[in-house]
Amino acid sequence: MDWDNLRYFLELARAGTLVGAARRLGVDHTTVARRIQALEKQVGSPLFAREAAGHRLSEAGRSLLPQVEGMEAAFLAVEHAAPGVRQGLHGAVRIGATEGFGNLVLAPQLAHFASEHPGLVVDLLALPRLVHLSRREADIVISLERPARGAVLVVKLAEYLLQLYGAQAYLAARPPIHSAADLAGHSFVSYVDDLLFTKELQILDELHRPAHFSLRSTSVLAQYEAVRAGAGLAVLPAFVAAQDASLQTVLPGSARFVRTFWMSMPEENKHVARMQATWAFLRSAVEAQQALLMPPQRASPHAAGQSA
Repeated sequence: MDWDNLRYFLELARAGTLVGAARRLGVDHTTVARRIQALEKQVGSPLFAREAAGHRLSEAGRSLLPQVEGMEAAFLAVEHAAPGVRQGLHGAVRIGATEGFGNLVLAPQLAHFASEHPGLVVDLLALPRLVHLSRREADIVISLERPARGAVLVVKLAEYLLQLYGAQAYLAARPPIHSAADLAGHSFVSYVDDLLFTKELQILDELHRPAHFSLRSTSVLAQYEAVRAGAGLAVLPAFVAAQDASLQTVLPGSARFVRTFWMSMPEENKHVARMQATWAFLRSAVEAQQALLMPPQRASPHAAGQSA
């Protein structure tokens, strides 16, 4: 059996789409399709079910997958043991995360990780939507909701703080805010309700039901920029807004909300060296960022709206 065909099978199983597998392999998607057809002819059975969302492993494909992964592990072990070959991780790993967390917390850490492993290709999907393990959109997913089912390895990665923020110039031009009742009449920046991808971000209603939104966006980074520009108040992650001197927390004693990041990957990936290494790195890197994710509460000598 041709190992190259098996390698194409492995990457399509991981990526879930011809285009995704082709990107990992550095070839055209028609080449992937041709290789899979050749392998299915050799095996005598379809290895994938073709669906609108991509390629899903058939029963025969699921049976073949652990054997091919074992072959890959053995090949890499032999390759690494050869004289003159540098030890290290090889291949691609794709990580899905929420937009703000992926861009501001993970990206700098993963840049260091990638530089330490030049044989590894790291794909970071930092998106304002759910990234689905079940569709094989990523190898490791960091989400706000714990996966409820499936053969998935899950850990609680971290908790993070969200607070109500406003630009100092915006607040200075308006009456002080001493309680939630004082929020009436203010403009707010928030998510687009019908495009909100998780109930965990339906936070504002816990504090106040705004009568007016100046801007709504699917992007938390766009919301942050709008607040900086003076568009109104918004609930933002502390890791996005706390270090911006132009912003000020509003009702710091009561408008504090905590959410959880969960990290998950298919159980079938837990014995793959690059997945193990990336998983362990993400846990340690995020743990080191606890002060950014959960900054301690500071006493505010002035009410919001008064100059500090």
